[in-house]
Amino acid sequence: MTKIDFQQYVTEGFFDETFDNDKQVRPHYALFIDRLKKMGLKKLNLLQHSTDRVQMSLGMTFNVYSDNQGIERILHLDIIPRIINGQDWDFLEKGLKQRIQAMNLFIDDIYNDQKILKDKIIPKELIFSSSTYLKQCIGLKPPKGVWIHITGTDIIRGGDGAYYVLEDNLRCPSGVSYMLENREILKRSFPEVFEKLNVRPVYDYTHYLRDMLESLSPVAPASIAVLTPGIYNSAYFEHAYLAQQMGAELVEGRDLVVKNDFVYKITTKGLKRVDVIYRRVDDDFIDPEVFRPDSLLGTPGLFRAYLKGNVVLVNAPGTGVADDKAVYAYVPEIIKYYLGEEMILPNVQTYICDRKDDQKYVIENIADLVVKQTDASGGYGMLIGPKSTKEEQAEFIQKIKKNPRNYIAQPTINLSRVPTLTEEGIEGRHVDLRPYILYGSEMKIIPGALTRVALKKGSLVVNSSQGGGSKDTWVVDNL
Repeated sequence: MTKIDFQQYVTEGFFDETFDNDKQVRPHYALFIDRLKKMGLKKLNLLQHSTDRVQMSLGMTFNVYSDNQGIERILHLDIIPRIINGQDWDFLEKGLKQRIQAMNLFIDDIYNDQKILKDKIIPKELIFSSSTYLKQCIGLKPPKGVWIHITGTDIIRGGDGAYYVLEDNLRCPSGVSYMLENREILKRSFPEVFEKLNVRPVYDYTHYLRDMLESLSPVAPASIAVLTPGIYNSAYFEHAYLAQQMGAELVEGRDLVVKNDFVYKITTKGLKRVDVIYRRVDDDFIDPEVFRPDSLLGTPGLFRAYLKGNVVLVNAPGTGVADDKAVYAYVPEIIKYYLGEEMILPNVQTYICDRKDDQKYVIENIADLVVKQTDASGGYGMLIGPKSTKEEQAEFIQKIKKNPRNYIAQPTINLSRVPTLTEEGIEGRHVDLRPYILYGSEMKIIPGALTRVALKKGSLVVNSSQGGGSKDTWVVDNL
Protein backbone atom coordinates (compact mmCIF):
# COMPACT_ATOMS: atom_id res chain seq x y z
CA MET A 1 0.00 0.00 0.00
CA THR A 2 1.35 3.42 -1.02
CA LYS A 3 1.09 5.55 2.10
CA ILE A 4 -0.20 9.11 2.21
CA ASP A 5 2.14 11.09 4.45
CA PHE A 6 1.92 14.71 3.13
CA GLN A 7 5.72 15.14 3.56
CA GLN A 8 5.95 16.54 0.03
CA TYR A 9 2.79 18.65 0.32
CA VAL A 10 3.65 22.32 -0.29
CA THR A 11 2.06 25.05 1.84
CA GLU A 12 4.55 27.90 1.38
CA GLY A 13 3.35 31.10 -0.27
CA PHE A 14 -0.36 30.38 0.12
CA PHE A 15 -3.02 30.11 2.77
CA ASP A 16 -3.66 26.39 3.04
CA GLU A 17 -6.98 25.53 4.66
CA THR A 18 -5.85 22.09 5.86
CA PHE A 19 -2.32 22.69 7.18
CA ASP A 20 -0.81 25.68 8.96
CA ASN A 21 2.62 27.11 8.15
CA ASP A 22 4.27 24.51 10.37
CA LYS A 23 2.58 21.67 8.46
CA GLN A 24 0.32 20.96 11.42
CA VAL A 25 -3.18 19.79 10.55
CA ARG A 26 -5.87 22.32 11.41
CA PRO A 27 -8.22 20.87 14.08
CA HIS A 28 -11.37 20.55 11.93
CA TYR A 29 -9.41 18.53 9.32
CA ALA A 30 -7.61 16.20 11.77
CA LEU A 31 -10.07 13.29 11.70
CA PHE A 32 -10.31 13.25 7.92
CA ILE A 33 -6.55 13.51 7.32
CA ASP A 34 -6.02 10.61 9.75
CA ARG A 35 -8.54 8.59 7.69
CA LEU A 36 -6.67 9.38 4.46
CA LYS A 37 -3.36 8.24 5.90
CA LYS A 38 -4.86 4.91 6.93
CA MET A 39 -6.53 4.46 3.56
CA GLY A 40 -3.52 4.79 1.27
CA LEU A 41 -3.18 6.29 -2.19
CA LYS A 42 -4.28 3.22 -4.16
CA LYS A 43 -7.65 3.00 -2.37
CA LEU A 44 -8.12 6.76 -2.76
CA ASN A 45 -7.54 6.52 -6.52
CA LEU A 46 -10.04 3.66 -6.75
CA LEU A 47 -12.60 5.79 -4.94
CA GLN A 48 -11.91 8.64 -7.35
CA HIS A 49 -12.35 6.34 -10.35
CA SER A 50 -15.69 5.05 -9.05
CA THR A 51 -16.79 8.65 -8.37
CA ASP A 52 -16.17 9.58 -12.00
CA ARG A 53 -18.26 6.62 -13.13
CA VAL A 54 -21.11 7.47 -10.76
CA GLN A 55 -21.19 11.05 -12.04
CA MET A 56 -21.48 9.86 -15.61
CA SER A 57 -24.18 7.32 -14.75
CA LEU A 58 -26.21 10.00 -12.94
CA GLY A 59 -25.91 12.29 -15.97
CA MET A 60 -24.01 14.94 -13.98
CA THR A 61 -22.73 16.57 -17.14
CA PHE A 62 -22.58 20.09 -18.47
CA ASN A 63 -22.05 21.57 -21.93
CA VAL A 64 -19.02 23.61 -22.93
CA TYR A 65 -19.99 25.69 -25.94
CA SER A 66 -16.41 26.51 -26.95
CA ASP A 67 -15.08 22.97 -26.51
CA ASN A 68 -14.28 21.24 -29.80
CA GLN A 69 -13.66 17.90 -28.10
CA GLY A 70 -17.37 17.24 -27.61
CA ILE A 71 -20.01 19.32 -25.86
CA GLU A 72 -20.73 17.16 -22.80
CA ARG A 73 -18.43 16.41 -19.90
CA ILE A 74 -18.72 15.69 -16.21
CA LEU A 75 -17.94 18.41 -13.70
CA HIS A 76 -15.01 16.58 -12.13
CA LEU A 77 -15.65 15.91 -8.45
CA ASP A 78 -12.46 15.66 -6.43
CA ILE A 79 -12.79 12.90 -3.85
CA ILE A 80 -11.18 14.93 -1.02
CA PRO A 81 -13.82 17.21 0.56
CA ARG A 82 -13.24 20.78 1.63
CA ILE A 83 -13.97 21.16 5.34
CA ILE A 84 -15.03 24.46 6.94
CA ASN A 85 -15.39 24.88 10.67
CA GLY A 86 -18.80 25.93 11.98
CA GLN A 87 -17.55 29.19 13.48
CA ASP A 88 -16.29 30.37 10.08
CA TRP A 89 -19.55 29.31 8.45
CA ASP A 90 -21.66 31.22 10.98
CA PHE A 91 -19.63 34.35 10.19
CA LEU A 92 -20.20 33.83 6.44
CA GLU A 93 -23.92 33.32 7.02
CA LYS A 94 -24.22 36.55 8.97
CA GLY A 95 -22.34 38.50 6.29
CA LEU A 96 -24.36 37.01 3.43
CA LYS A 97 -27.72 37.76 5.06
CA GLN A 98 -26.67 41.39 5.52
CA ARG A 99 -25.52 41.61 1.92
CA ILE A 100 -28.63 40.05 0.35
CA GLN A 101 -30.97 42.19 2.45
CA ALA A 102 -29.19 45.38 1.36
CA MET A 103 -28.97 44.33 -2.29
CA ASN A 104 -32.68 43.56 -2.38
CA LEU A 105 -33.47 47.04 -1.01
CA PHE A 106 -31.09 48.55 -3.55
CA ILE A 107 -32.75 46.84 -6.54
CA ASP A 108 -36.20 47.84 -5.30
CA ASP A 109 -35.04 51.44 -4.91
CA ILE A 110 -33.43 51.90 -8.32
CA TYR A 111 -36.57 50.65 -10.08
CA ASN A 112 -38.87 52.80 -7.94
CA ASP A 113 -37.93 55.87 -5.85
CA GLN A 114 -34.23 55.96 -6.86
CA LYS A 115 -33.31 57.61 -3.55
CA ILE A 116 -29.75 56.27 -3.63
CA LEU A 117 -29.22 57.96 -6.99
CA LYS A 118 -30.85 61.23 -5.90
CA ASP A 119 -28.62 61.26 -2.82
CA LYS A 120 -25.62 60.72 -5.13
CA ILE A 121 -24.34 57.66 -3.25
CA ILE A 122 -23.98 55.93 -6.64
CA PRO A 123 -23.60 57.84 -9.92
CA LYS A 124 -26.87 57.54 -11.85
CA GLU A 125 -24.89 57.17 -15.09
CA LEU A 126 -23.40 53.95 -13.71
CA ILE A 127 -26.87 52.44 -13.29
CA PHE A 128 -28.52 53.75 -16.44
CA SER A 129 -25.57 52.70 -18.61
CA SER A 130 -25.65 49.12 -17.33
CA SER A 131 -26.76 46.65 -19.98
CA THR A 132 -28.64 44.74 -17.26
CA TYR A 133 -30.74 47.70 -16.05
CA LEU A 134 -34.20 47.08 -17.51
CA LYS A 135 -36.40 50.12 -18.12
CA GLN A 136 -39.34 47.73 -18.47
CA CYS A 137 -39.03 47.02 -14.71
CA ILE A 138 -39.37 50.64 -13.57
CA GLY A 139 -42.24 50.83 -11.09
CA LEU A 140 -42.27 47.07 -10.56
CA LYS A 141 -43.19 45.74 -7.11
CA PRO A 142 -42.57 41.96 -6.95
CA PRO A 143 -44.53 39.74 -4.53
CA LYS A 144 -43.59 40.38 -0.88
CA GLY A 145 -41.03 42.94 -2.04
CA VAL A 146 -38.45 40.26 -2.82
CA TRP A 147 -36.44 40.52 -6.05
CA ILE A 148 -33.56 38.12 -5.40
CA HIS A 149 -35.05 34.84 -4.25
CA ILE A 150 -32.06 32.65 -5.12
CA THR A 151 -28.47 33.83 -4.88
CA GLY A 152 -25.14 32.10 -5.41
CA THR A 153 -22.46 34.42 -4.00
CA ASP A 154 -18.83 33.69 -4.90
CA ILE A 155 -16.50 33.87 -1.90
CA ILE A 156 -12.73 33.46 -1.70
CA ARG A 157 -10.09 33.32 1.02
CA GLY A 158 -7.01 35.43 0.52
CA GLY A 159 -3.42 34.92 1.60
CA ASP A 160 -4.36 36.35 4.99
CA GLY A 161 -6.95 33.61 5.51
CA ALA A 162 -9.80 36.15 5.52
CA TYR A 163 -12.97 35.65 3.49
CA TYR A 164 -13.95 38.09 0.74
CA VAL A 165 -16.91 38.32 -1.64
CA LEU A 166 -15.60 38.08 -5.18
CA GLU A 167 -18.91 38.61 -6.98
CA ASP A 168 -22.67 38.38 -6.64
CA ASN A 169 -24.82 36.10 -8.78
CA LEU A 170 -28.37 37.41 -8.48
CA ARG A 171 -29.96 36.29 -11.76
CA CYS A 172 -29.88 32.55 -12.44
CA PRO A 173 -27.06 31.18 -10.26
CA SER A 174 -26.09 27.62 -11.18
CA GLY A 175 -24.30 24.74 -9.49
CA VAL A 176 -26.57 23.82 -6.59
CA SER A 177 -27.41 20.41 -8.09
CA TYR A 178 -23.70 19.54 -8.05
CA MET A 179 -23.51 20.55 -4.39
CA LEU A 180 -26.36 18.15 -3.61
CA GLU A 181 -25.13 15.23 -5.72
CA ASN A 182 -21.53 15.70 -4.56
CA ARG A 183 -22.75 15.25 -1.00
CA GLU A 184 -24.56 12.00 -1.82
CA ILE A 185 -21.41 10.59 -3.43
CA LEU A 186 -18.98 11.71 -0.72
CA LYS A 187 -20.95 10.51 2.27
CA ARG A 188 -21.00 7.03 0.69
CA SER A 189 -17.27 7.24 0.00
CA PHE A 190 -16.35 8.14 3.60
CA PRO A 191 -19.33 6.96 5.70
CA GLU A 192 -17.53 6.50 9.03
CA VAL A 193 -15.69 9.81 9.11
CA PHE A 194 -18.74 11.65 7.72
CA GLU A 195 -20.82 10.38 10.61
CA LYS A 196 -18.16 11.10 13.23
CA LEU A 197 -17.73 14.68 12.04
CA ASN A 198 -21.48 15.29 12.25
CA VAL A 199 -21.44 17.28 8.99
CA ARG A 200 -24.26 19.80 8.69
CA PRO A 201 -26.86 18.56 6.16
CA VAL A 202 -27.66 20.01 2.75
CA TYR A 203 -30.18 17.41 1.53
CA ASP A 204 -33.19 19.60 2.43
CA TYR A 205 -32.28 22.38 -0.03
CA THR A 206 -34.94 21.35 -2.55
CA HIS A 207 -37.57 21.23 0.22
CA TYR A 208 -36.67 24.77 1.25
CA LEU A 209 -36.64 25.82 -2.41
CA ARG A 210 -40.14 24.44 -2.99
CA ASP A 211 -41.43 26.05 0.23
CA MET A 212 -39.95 29.39 -0.81
CA LEU A 213 -41.53 29.21 -4.27
CA GLU A 214 -44.93 28.25 -2.84
CA SER A 215 -44.75 31.12 -0.32
CA LEU A 216 -44.71 33.59 -3.22
CA SER A 217 -47.70 32.13 -5.06
CA PRO A 218 -50.95 34.08 -5.47
CA VAL A 219 -52.88 30.82 -5.01
CA ALA A 220 -52.53 27.63 -2.97
CA PRO A 221 -51.67 24.93 -3.68
CA ALA A 222 -49.25 26.39 -6.22
CA SER A 223 -48.43 24.93 -9.61
CA ILE A 224 -44.67 25.34 -10.05
CA ALA A 225 -42.60 25.09 -13.22
CA VAL A 226 -38.86 25.26 -13.91
CA LEU A 227 -38.28 27.16 -17.16
CA THR A 228 -35.22 25.87 -19.04
CA PRO A 229 -33.68 27.02 -22.33
CA GLY A 230 -33.53 23.32 -23.27
CA ILE A 231 -31.25 20.31 -23.48
CA TYR A 232 -28.34 22.19 -25.04
CA ASN A 233 -28.00 24.63 -22.17
CA SER A 234 -24.85 24.13 -20.08
CA ALA A 235 -26.88 23.68 -16.87
CA TYR A 236 -29.68 21.48 -18.25
CA PHE A 237 -28.81 18.62 -15.87
CA GLU A 238 -29.45 20.99 -12.99
CA HIS A 239 -32.76 22.25 -14.38
CA ALA A 240 -34.07 18.70 -14.78
CA TYR A 241 -32.68 17.61 -11.40
CA LEU A 242 -34.29 20.46 -9.45
CA ALA A 243 -37.64 20.04 -11.17
CA GLN A 244 -37.63 16.32 -10.40
CA GLN A 245 -36.58 16.82 -6.77
CA MET A 246 -39.30 19.45 -6.19
CA GLY A 247 -42.03 17.59 -8.04
CA ALA A 248 -42.31 20.57 -10.39
CA GLU A 249 -42.90 20.71 -14.13
CA LEU A 250 -39.83 21.12 -16.38
CA VAL A 251 -40.85 23.34 -19.27
CA GLU A 252 -39.41 25.23 -22.21
CA GLY A 253 -40.88 28.51 -23.45
CA ARG A 254 -42.75 26.74 -26.23
CA ASP A 255 -44.54 24.56 -23.64
CA LEU A 256 -46.26 27.63 -22.17
CA VAL A 257 -49.00 29.90 -23.48
CA VAL A 258 -50.51 33.11 -22.08
CA LYS A 259 -54.29 33.49 -22.23
CA ASN A 260 -56.22 36.35 -20.62
CA ASP A 261 -52.98 37.31 -18.84
CA PHE A 262 -52.64 33.92 -17.14
CA VAL A 263 -49.88 31.41 -17.90
CA TYR A 264 -50.71 27.83 -18.85
CA LYS A 265 -48.75 24.75 -19.69
CA ILE A 266 -49.84 22.96 -22.84
CA THR A 267 -50.54 19.31 -22.00
CA THR A 268 -52.14 16.36 -23.81
CA LYS A 269 -55.21 16.90 -21.60
CA GLY A 270 -55.51 20.60 -22.32
CA LEU A 271 -54.16 23.71 -20.62
CA LYS A 272 -52.88 23.61 -17.02
CA ARG A 273 -52.34 26.85 -15.12
CA VAL A 274 -48.85 27.74 -13.86
CA ASP A 275 -48.56 29.97 -10.77
CA VAL A 276 -44.79 30.19 -10.11
CA ILE A 277 -41.96 29.95 -12.63
CA TYR A 278 -38.42 29.32 -11.45
CA ARG A 279 -36.78 30.59 -14.57
CA ARG A 280 -33.35 29.56 -15.75
CA VAL A 281 -33.67 31.77 -18.83
CA ASP A 282 -32.04 35.22 -18.82
CA ASP A 283 -34.15 38.40 -18.77
CA ASP A 284 -33.57 39.25 -22.43
CA PHE A 285 -35.09 35.99 -23.61
CA ILE A 286 -38.14 35.42 -21.37
CA ASP A 287 -40.69 37.33 -23.47
CA PRO A 288 -40.18 38.32 -27.13
CA GLU A 289 -43.03 40.85 -26.86
CA VAL A 290 -41.10 42.94 -24.31
CA PHE A 291 -37.41 42.09 -24.57
CA ARG A 292 -35.61 40.44 -27.49
CA PRO A 293 -38.12 39.94 -30.32
CA ASP A 294 -35.93 37.20 -31.85
CA SER A 295 -36.03 35.03 -28.70
CA LEU A 296 -37.32 31.51 -29.17
CA LEU A 297 -36.64 30.59 -25.53
CA GLY A 298 -39.40 32.59 -23.85
CA THR A 299 -43.16 32.89 -24.00
CA PRO A 300 -45.05 35.84 -25.58
CA GLY A 301 -47.08 37.67 -22.93
CA LEU A 302 -45.21 36.19 -19.95
CA PHE A 303 -44.01 39.56 -18.65
CA ARG A 304 -47.52 41.03 -18.99
CA ALA A 305 -48.95 38.17 -16.90
CA TYR A 306 -46.23 38.84 -14.33
CA LEU A 307 -47.04 42.55 -14.11
CA LYS A 308 -50.72 41.68 -13.60
CA GLY A 309 -49.75 39.51 -10.61
CA ASN A 310 -51.03 36.32 -12.22
CA VAL A 311 -47.70 34.51 -12.18
CA VAL A 312 -44.53 34.83 -10.10
CA LEU A 313 -41.11 34.90 -11.78
CA VAL A 314 -38.12 33.78 -9.72
CA ASN A 315 -35.73 35.59 -9.69
CA ALA A 316 -37.55 38.81 -10.59
CA PRO A 317 -36.54 40.37 -13.92
CA GLY A 318 -34.11 43.26 -13.56
CA THR A 319 -31.95 41.82 -10.78
CA GLY A 320 -28.97 41.58 -13.14
CA VAL A 321 -28.13 45.25 -12.56
CA ALA A 322 -26.73 44.25 -9.16
CA ASP A 323 -24.52 41.64 -10.85
CA ASP A 324 -22.74 44.37 -12.78
CA LYS A 325 -19.13 44.26 -11.60
CA ALA A 326 -18.96 48.07 -11.43
CA VAL A 327 -22.01 48.14 -9.15
CA TYR A 328 -20.28 45.49 -7.00
CA ALA A 329 -17.66 48.11 -6.07
CA TYR A 330 -20.39 50.16 -4.35
CA VAL A 331 -21.80 47.37 -2.16
CA PRO A 332 -20.13 48.76 1.02
CA GLU A 333 -21.93 52.08 0.41
CA ILE A 334 -25.16 50.24 -0.43
CA ILE A 335 -25.09 48.35 2.89
CA LYS A 336 -24.31 51.55 4.81
CA TYR A 337 -27.06 53.50 3.02
CA TYR A 338 -29.92 51.03 3.48
CA LEU A 339 -29.01 49.28 6.73
CA GLY A 340 -26.85 51.85 8.50
CA GLU A 341 -24.24 49.12 9.09
CA GLU A 342 -20.63 48.48 8.18
CA MET A 343 -20.06 45.60 5.78
CA ILE A 344 -19.48 42.31 7.62
CA LEU A 345 -18.12 40.29 4.70
CA PRO A 346 -15.74 42.55 2.75
CA ASN A 347 -15.39 43.04 -0.99
CA VAL A 348 -12.13 42.64 -2.85
CA GLN A 349 -10.60 46.06 -3.51
CA THR A 350 -11.95 47.19 -6.88
CA TYR A 351 -10.84 49.85 -9.36
CA ILE A 352 -13.55 51.24 -11.66
CA CYS A 353 -11.99 52.05 -15.02
CA ASP A 354 -14.64 54.70 -15.70
CA ARG A 355 -13.00 56.78 -12.94
CA LYS A 356 -10.07 58.75 -14.32
CA ASP A 357 -7.64 58.05 -11.46
CA ASP A 358 -8.62 54.37 -11.27
CA GLN A 359 -8.15 53.94 -15.00
CA LYS A 360 -4.69 55.50 -14.87
CA TYR A 361 -3.69 53.17 -12.02
CA VAL A 362 -5.05 50.09 -13.83
CA ILE A 363 -3.23 50.86 -17.07
CA GLU A 364 0.06 51.52 -15.25
CA ASN A 365 -0.23 48.37 -13.13
CA ILE A 366 -2.09 46.01 -15.47
CA ALA A 367 0.62 43.33 -15.18
CA ASP A 368 -0.24 42.90 -11.48
CA LEU A 369 -4.03 43.13 -11.65
CA VAL A 370 -7.02 41.03 -12.69
CA VAL A 371 -9.11 42.97 -15.22
CA LYS A 372 -12.75 41.95 -15.69
CA GLN A 373 -15.47 42.87 -18.14
CA THR A 374 -18.37 44.22 -16.05
CA ASP A 375 -21.11 42.22 -17.81
CA ALA A 376 -19.22 38.95 -18.39
CA SER A 377 -19.25 35.71 -16.38
CA GLY A 378 -17.91 32.17 -16.41
CA GLY A 379 -14.27 33.27 -16.49
CA TYR A 380 -14.69 34.99 -19.85
CA GLY A 381 -13.72 38.60 -20.65
CA MET A 382 -10.95 38.51 -18.06
CA LEU A 383 -7.21 39.19 -17.95
CA ILE A 384 -5.05 37.78 -15.15
CA GLY A 385 -2.13 40.20 -15.25
CA PRO A 386 0.69 38.08 -13.77
CA LYS A 387 -0.13 35.21 -16.14
CA SER A 388 -0.67 37.33 -19.27
CA THR A 389 1.61 38.33 -22.13
CA LYS A 390 2.61 41.89 -23.07
CA GLU A 391 0.42 41.56 -26.18
CA GLU A 392 -2.63 40.54 -24.11
CA GLN A 393 -2.02 43.42 -21.72
CA ALA A 394 -1.77 45.90 -24.61
CA GLU A 395 -5.00 44.54 -26.07
CA PHE A 396 -6.85 45.03 -22.77
CA ILE A 397 -5.46 48.55 -22.34
CA GLN A 398 -6.99 49.45 -25.70
CA LYS A 399 -10.31 47.89 -24.66
CA ILE A 400 -10.29 49.89 -21.42
CA LYS A 401 -9.53 53.16 -23.20
CA LYS A 402 -12.25 52.51 -25.80
CA ASN A 403 -14.97 51.55 -23.30
CA PRO A 404 -13.88 52.26 -19.70
CA ARG A 405 -17.41 51.71 -18.32
CA ASN A 406 -17.14 48.08 -19.33
CA TYR A 407 -14.11 47.20 -17.15
CA ILE A 408 -13.03 46.98 -13.52
CA ALA A 409 -9.78 45.67 -12.03
CA GLN A 410 -8.81 44.00 -8.77
CA PRO A 411 -5.54 42.95 -7.13
CA THR A 412 -4.44 39.42 -7.98
CA ILE A 413 -5.38 37.35 -4.95
CA ASN A 414 -3.71 34.04 -4.29
CA LEU A 415 -6.81 32.04 -3.50
CA SER A 416 -6.57 29.65 -0.58
CA ARG A 417 -5.66 26.07 -1.38
CA VAL A 418 -6.86 22.67 -0.24
CA PRO A 419 -5.51 19.13 -0.84
CA THR A 420 -6.67 17.71 -4.16
CA LEU A 421 -6.03 14.34 -5.79
CA THR A 422 -3.96 14.74 -8.96
CA GLU A 423 -2.04 12.40 -11.26
CA GLU A 424 1.09 13.25 -9.24
CA GLY A 425 -0.57 12.48 -5.90
CA ILE A 426 -2.17 14.87 -3.42
CA GLU A 427 -1.32 18.51 -4.11
CA GLY A 428 -2.74 21.89 -3.13
CA ARG A 429 -5.14 23.49 -5.59
CA HIS A 430 -6.87 26.88 -5.46
CA VAL A 431 -10.58 27.04 -4.57
CA ASP A 432 -13.50 29.38 -4.20
CA LEU A 433 -16.87 28.91 -2.51
CA ARG A 434 -20.44 29.40 -3.74
CA PRO A 435 -23.05 29.25 -0.95
CA TYR A 436 -26.73 29.34 -1.92
CA ILE A 437 -29.20 31.73 -0.28
CA LEU A 438 -33.00 31.39 -0.51
CA TYR A 439 -35.14 34.45 0.19
CA GLY A 440 -38.94 34.34 0.38
CA SER A 441 -40.92 35.05 3.51
CA GLU A 442 -37.60 34.50 5.33
CA MET A 443 -33.94 34.06 4.40
CA LYS A 444 -32.33 30.62 4.48
CA ILE A 445 -28.69 29.76 3.81
CA ILE A 446 -27.89 26.10 3.26
CA PRO A 447 -24.94 24.99 5.52
CA GLY A 448 -22.78 23.79 2.67
CA ALA A 449 -21.76 25.17 -0.70
CA LEU A 450 -20.32 24.33 -4.08
CA THR A 451 -16.55 24.49 -3.80
CA ARG A 452 -15.01 25.04 -7.21
CA VAL A 453 -11.39 23.98 -7.64
CA ALA A 454 -8.79 24.99 -10.22
CA LEU A 455 -7.56 21.58 -11.37
CA LYS A 456 -4.65 22.92 -13.42
CA LYS A 457 -1.48 23.36 -11.37
CA GLY A 458 -0.95 27.01 -10.47
CA SER A 459 -4.22 28.12 -12.06
CA LEU A 460 -6.44 30.64 -10.27
CA VAL A 461 -9.43 30.06 -12.60
CA VAL A 462 -11.97 27.74 -10.99
CA ASN A 463 -14.83 28.09 -13.50
CA SER A 464 -16.07 24.79 -14.93
CA SER A 465 -16.11 26.34 -18.41
CA GLN A 466 -12.37 27.01 -17.99
CA GLY A 467 -11.39 23.51 -16.84
CA GLY A 468 -12.26 23.74 -13.15
CA GLY A 469 -13.78 21.00 -11.01
CA SER A 470 -15.69 20.75 -7.75
CA LYS A 471 -15.49 19.47 -4.19
CA ASP A 472 -18.06 18.59 -1.59
CA THR A 473 -18.08 21.19 1.20
CA TRP A 474 -18.44 19.89 4.76
CA VAL A 475 -19.41 22.36 7.48
CA VAL A 476 -18.45 20.85 10.83
CA ASP A 477 -18.71 22.21 14.34
CA ASN A 478 -15.56 22.34 16.46
CA LEU A 479 -14.81 18.91 17.85
